[in-house]
Amino acid sequence: MTDPADPEIPADPATAPPAAPQQPVVPEPPTPVARSRPTRRIAALVGVAAVTALVVVALVAVIRPGSGSSGGIAKGQVVPDIRGTTLDGAPIDLASLRGHPVLINFWGPSCVPCREEMPLLAQKAQQHAASGLQILGVLMYDPVEPARAFAQEFGGTWPTVQDPDGAIRRAYQAVARPQSYFVDKDGILRSIQVGYLTDADFERQLAMITGGG
Repeated sequence: MTDPADPEIPADPATAPPAAPQQPVVPEPPTPVARSRPTRRIAALVGVAAVTALVVVALVAVIRPGSGSSGGIAKGQVVPDIRGTTLDGAPIDLASLRGHPVLINFWGPSCVPCREEMPLLAQKAQQHAASGLQILGVLMYDPVEPARAFAQEFGGTWPTVQDPDGAIRRAYQAVARPQSYFVDKDGILRSIQVGYLTDADFERQLAMITGGG
């Protein structure tokens, strides 16, 4: 006869091996979210659009007929007078050109497109001399000495008035170089060209101040 199995004797807590301590759970740091290229591209486009909008608003304010305030400028109105000293030190007054179609051209020797435009203006001045066309330059931003050398190099024989404090530029609301204003023999502004003139641009706008169109 066999003995019954010995009952299971519970372990003595005092002699039982200690349980392994639990390691604290340290949460993983969040993975940084990299800004996607499309997001950066969209931000850049928004910035460009904002700058473009400001330029467009400025151009509309200049070109829109009747938009000029007192002392300002607008198509269909008499242009502000220009008085000052030319690059050669002679006095100049726009009023003395009344009775002639006049092209007022804002430029400067550091203006790259002016290198293309000034020889064209020199050509057109000779071509349309019989119409009484007068060109008056306005020096915009740059000093006199480089401007004088630039005019000699590229055929700008017409007078250019100095504008050291920017008063003429502000009166005409010029926003770029070159920028041209076509004024008829009565001193009325008929057209504005922002940017350099091509042959077709010149002929089209000249017709507005000489009765040819």
